[in-house]
Amino acid sequence: MAQNTELNKKIAQLDSLFFGAYNTCDTALQRTMYSDKIEFYHDNTGLDTSKNNIIASTGKYICGQVSRELVPGSMEIYPIHDYGAVAIGLHRFKSRSNNNEFSPPFKFIIFWKNTNGKWTIEKVVSLHIATEQ
Repeated sequence: MAQNTELNKKIAQLDSLFFGAYNTCDTALQRTMYSDKIEFYHDNTGLDTSKNNIIASTGKYICGQVSRELVPGSMEIYPIHDYGAVAIGLHRFKSRSNNNEFSPPFKFIIFWKNTNGKWTIEKVVSLHIATEQ
């Protein structure tokens, strides 16, 4: 994060809250944080616009199997006028089936929409191409 602004603090807090739910299989909280109009772009599986499918996939492929860690200092947050913000950063995943080893860092982009103080995830771009770190 380039600057220690209120927006940066808010988005970092939301990222921590969402991925805390991701890591502990709290799909109910994740459901409340995803927009009903979610667009989830994944480089390996394509576009998914169904919140139900995304939550079901998380339950099937993530819960109890994988946890996510933000690469410290990697998240950049940019305001988007009359919309919210976009967060771009690196994260890595620890796999229980792979001796709890972490993946290389992967890039993510998350669009956060602020509607009267309620922040939701509107778009996600998840890229699983290893980046240099």
